Amino acid sequence: MLRAVLAARSPACVHNGRYLYSSWTAHAQVNVRSSAPDNIVENSSQTGNHREQGPATAENLPAAVRRFVDAYRTHGHKTAAIDPLGLWIPMRDVPELDPLAYGLTKDVEVNGYLSLGQRTTLQNLTQALLHTYSSKISVEFEHMIHQEERQWFAQRFEQLMGEPIPAEVKKQVGKILLKTAVFDSFLANKFPTLKRYGGEGAEGNLVFVDEIIRLAFAGDYHDVIACMPHRGRLNVLTVNLGYDPSYMFRKISGKSEFPDDVKATGDVLSHLFTSTDLTAEDGKKLHFSLIPNPSHLEANNPVAVGKARGRQQSLQAGYYRRDQENDKKVLCVQIHGDASFTGQGIIAETFGFADLPHYSVGGSMHLITNNQVGFTTTTGRSSIYASDAAKINSCPVIHVNGESPEDIIRATKLGFEYRERFGKDVVIDLLCYRLHGHNEVDDPTMTQPVMYNAIKARKSVPVLYSEALRQEGQLTEEESRKVSEEYDGSLRQALSQLDQFKPKAHHLERQWSGLVQAGKTVSSWDTGFPIDALKFIGAKSVQIPDSFNIHPQLLKTHVKNRLRAMQEGTKLDWATAEALAMGTLLMQGFTVRVSGQDVGRGTFSHRHAALTDNHSNELYVPLNFMVDNQETHLEMCNSTLSEEAVLGFEYGMSIESPKRLVIWEAQFGDFFNGAQIIIDTYVTSGETKWLLQSGLVMLLPHGYDGAGPEHSSCRIERFLQQTDSSETTVDGDDVNFSFVNATTPAQYFHVLRRQMVRNFRKPLIMATPKTVLRLPAATSELLEMAPGTSFQPLLPDPSANTDTVEKVIFVSGKHYYTLDKIRQEEKKRNVALVRIEELCPFPTEAILKETRKYAKAKTFVWSQEEPRNMGAWTFVNPRFRNLVGVELKYAGPQELPAPAVAIGHVHQQQIQDTIKQTFE
Repeated sequence: MLRAVLAARSPACVHNGRYLYSSWTAHAQVNVRSSAPDNIVENSSQTGNHREQGPATAENLPAAVRRFVDAYRTHGHKTAAIDPLGLWIPMRDVPELDPLAYGLTKDVEVNGYLSLGQRTTLQNLTQALLHTYSSKISVEFEHMIHQEERQWFAQRFEQLMGEPIPAEVKKQVGKILLKTAVFDSFLANKFPTLKRYGGEGAEGNLVFVDEIIRLAFAGDYHDVIACMPHRGRLNVLTVNLGYDPSYMFRKISGKSEFPDDVKATGDVLSHLFTSTDLTAEDGKKLHFSLIPNPSHLEANNPVAVGKARGRQQSLQAGYYRRDQENDKKVLCVQIHGDASFTGQGIIAETFGFADLPHYSVGGSMHLITNNQVGFTTTTGRSSIYASDAAKINSCPVIHVNGESPEDIIRATKLGFEYRERFGKDVVIDLLCYRLHGHNEVDDPTMTQPVMYNAIKARKSVPVLYSEALRQEGQLTEEESRKVSEEYDGSLRQALSQLDQFKPKAHHLERQWSGLVQAGKTVSSWDTGFPIDALKFIGAKSVQIPDSFNIHPQLLKTHVKNRLRAMQEGTKLDWATAEALAMGTLLMQGFTVRVSGQDVGRGTFSHRHAALTDNHSNELYVPLNFMVDNQETHLEMCNSTLSEEAVLGFEYGMSIESPKRLVIWEAQFGDFFNGAQIIIDTYVTSGETKWLLQSGLVMLLPHGYDGAGPEHSSCRIERFLQQTDSSETTVDGDDVNFSFVNATTPAQYFHVLRRQMVRNFRKPLIMATPKTVLRLPAATSELLEMAPGTSFQPLLPDPSANTDTVEKVIFVSGKHYYTLDKIRQEEKKRNVALVRIEELCPFPTEAILKETRKYAKAKTFVWSQEEPRNMGAWTFVNPRFRNLVGVELKYAGPQELPAPAVAIGHVHQQQIQDTIKQTFE
């Protein structure tokens, strides 16, 4: 036996739990990793099953009996007693379960199946099948595509139903349930008006997590990455994971969960999280991360999957194929709510990663905390089960009664073994209830009178299981009292010493050590690179094996043009600058991941970082073969047609390691709005809420070229509205993210490299070009990327005569090239065009320096192609006035309800009007 000691946020926080290498857990390894044929389940007599011979299977039963058994395997769940309240049974009359339908009326031959001997009565067989498939646990698996999986699942489930739970495990679970009852009671008594979203009625969550930890220890796992909504979250944190309750009490008292000298706004009580080490007596380690969650239910699912994928990659050298051994080192656990699992589209989007290259994690363990009510209603779905959405991926589903802890253990073990064996997702539907309303001060009886009459009449799960263990002699009344009193005492002590408690920040530890929080001043970072190395990388970025059949058009344009540009050191386009940035980072020991829809080629057929063999369809990424035995890799990930889940996944990847540059590119800039929840709750606010740094880059193609409302704007105004940039105080690096609208490839090169070169991480949002990708005027020279060069938040006008300029036009992004062309054609020599390349942090000092150069300037103009109520105007105008002391004149389209017009001649008229306003 083992006693696990959970070292959590402080040395004083010690949680004792017993994670046991009993025959119960050890058998999982024997069974899952056995070399026996897949249609054989090994003899389990050593696991506590008292059958003298190996378990017989249904596969060798007489035909009629086999059909009867298959009926229970398929339909048994419809009559199962899985609702602890007894109010719901999917179907009470299931004709398929009538033995007469199969001609069975008397004794039947069963050949040892379910330990029934060679022959038995029909009644005995029926009772055995009812016990197995229609009791407080049942399964759905006949929808699974592969026969091998269905057969294994049925046999292993039938075997587990015949195996007793080890006494040590029962006792451990009994103690956990007693502790969670004490925890809920303590908070209810001390803070009666607190909205804590307690775990009463759903204590099975803790049984599930406890069994996951036990199985992970037994399976030599390195990490568990878990996500969970608010319901019962505090219980799991404190009871299962040893989270120091002092942080929780400090939060309840109205103080920050972080030290006072750390810049953070924090998050609400029910969103607290932890990243903690579990250590077993024999020295085994298991790191358990319960990631932060926003109030937007299920938004944390793809974040957890992305973080798990990132952790798996940190443990392996290869990035292009799933390393199944490392999949078994990191387990992703997703805990859901029933109404949200059915109602949120991100569920289906995240399931879409299950077997997708560059996104799969070798299966997740899912638990639906099915309290049978969504907010206050029970009419929240059309499907029979809350878990039906999981069938999109042919997942097995295990339904289990929340009042049967031992069946929850069986369900967890079965799912864990299935995931290990087949590398696929599995879903446990835990039917339970909610003791209180939506929160502890809500009255649910107004909308759920029948349900809450049934709830009030029931004893709690901890009480019921304690009574059962006492009857078995497993946990005496004195032992139960001692567990409860000791845990209550530890909570009382933590609360009484709250005034002396000093919180610690744990945000820059482990792989994040060495980084800092950004400062209040803007720093300049040398992001240049030696010219010879740049030429080497540029050549390698288009070098392919002799046996590779490249598309002939790419050979003429992409390859030859890049080689020529690298040789001459001029006319480097956007894609070349990007390849150089990524290649230099790879050479410096960073990994790079680019994700999105068709990013290998690029939406505008400009990137071609991943090449497709013209004969075999095989992919080749040249930057991964710059040197022999290259250790760092560029991962080009063509994603599903999803924004919200994919961006959440990439955010999860980015918070796992500061050594990985993670880039998400929208197909068009405005497509980010499908991911608005991830942007609002994670990308733009994750550091201030949770102290989680992220270097995520969002590339959003932007530019008005007549494409109409949906393919023109990346909604610059929305992002600028979300910055914590001040209108009256000069910005520093400590703004929550950078927003860049660069105009040259060299600027793009530098800003990508800056993401990794800095000693802190901040998200970068970029309005990237479309037509400018191939614009001859928008090219750079290698010298602009040489050592000593860096990203410039403002680009002065190189051709303006400061002594004669009367009008200074400020502009950002692609619109600069439109105006510059007109200026040259019409020879407007008294005008200066100044580009603001980085809108946030707002480059106050650079603008002040620039405006002082134009002593004779009488007019300062802000010109943009976006409508007046969009773009950067409402952001830059007050900052020019308050920080620079300059009154700007607006030049651009007037207010519109849509980002752009879709009538060609109106669009052209807008352009002409904007040009006229700008130069008049």
